[in-house]
Amino acid sequence: MTMRIPKLLLIPFITMLQGATMIDDVLAKGNTTSDLNQYVRSEVPGLQYIAVTADRVLFEYAGGWADIQGQKAMTLDTTLMAYSMTKTFTAVAILQLAERGKLNLDEVIDRYLPNSPYHGHGITLRQLLDHTSGIPNPIPLRWVHLVEEDSSFNETEALAAVLRENPDLAFEPGKKFTYSNIGYWLLGKVVEQVAGQSYPAYVRANILLPLGLAAQEMDFAIPDESRHAQGYLAKYSLMNLVKGFVIDSKFLGNYEGNWLRLKSHYLNGPAFGGLIGTSRGFSRFLQDQLRTESALFGLETKRLLGTQQTDGAGRPIQMTLGWHIGETDGAAYFFKEGGGGGFHSEMRIYPTKGIASIVLVNSTEFNSTKFLNRVDRAFLGPQQ
Repeated sequence: MTMRIPKLLLIPFITMLQGATMIDDVLAKGNTTSDLNQYVRSEVPGLQYIAVTADRVLFEYAGGWADIQGQKAMTLDTTLMAYSMTKTFTAVAILQLAERGKLNLDEVIDRYLPNSPYHGHGITLRQLLDHTSGIPNPIPLRWVHLVEEDSSFNETEALAAVLRENPDLAFEPGKKFTYSNIGYWLLGKVVEQVAGQSYPAYVRANILLPLGLAAQEMDFAIPDESRHAQGYLAKYSLMNLVKGFVIDSKFLGNYEGNWLRLKSHYLNGPAFGGLIGTSRGFSRFLQDQLRTESALFGLETKRLLGTQQTDGAGRPIQMTLGWHIGETDGAAYFFKEGGGGGFHSEMRIYPTKGIASIVLVNSTEFNSTKFLNRVDRAFLGPQQ
């Protein structure tokens, strides 16, 4: 199912996926709203951004186009694809089940996934969560299907095909940190085995409902096409140049000015990247995690989610059991970035500052790290 990219194209392509594209530095100190208006006009079709504390919204913004050709404005009620930001929610689901005594993080996955090609290697649930499992990570951009294909899509068959193509571990479990989409796809299957319901159904009932989130704020299906953003590739970009190697032509729409529209689609594995939502929806999750008492789990589990992990040799890795760890201007933060066909996003929590932020855009090549490093500065000072 997965088409391999020629080696000469692979390195720059991966660099782009990691958010290392160059963008004009148009964000300056001063009025945040006017800075963002200028940024949207020059860099992305549309953008949502919110900064919050545990109990209030510090700043929220929506600008640009959700649909360029249709001239539909991006609003705070527009939904966008979150892609890998979903992984943090998958981690929360696993930790909830552990808290309830339904599973143990240090038991091997063989109990739940007896037919996996990785059976017998001693991979634990913890190693799936912190990306030290050794499970490979082929580029997953073809692991998608059109919205109109969803009624006939079979996730079990799609996952089986991916596992057949990637049966070997990349390294011994616990040896080091290496990101794996397959690992989180498998965690979704563990949730289903333990909970006795589909992964989306579990997340809706145990995460989205306790947070009071409606389908228009966060879900695994597009709730309203008229309020869903179109995804785009920049016409003059490396990603557009190599699209024939990584994207099936059926997903490609027409050029709208300097942007190539990608048709609406879903990911084949909801647990590694299937959430769709608004910045307001994701900010509600971030606020819950900023509070001393979470609506999702107890104090000890909340502490565990924020605890830095180690590899099998005891060396620290830049991961918790669901968050990556970063730092900007001396401020440490937890983050999860997501990006794929036509969208890019990132959410952050600054634990010592008591604030969190979220940005969602409808452009694949968006550099979320550079953007948040710059914009979040306005809110990292003492809050009144």
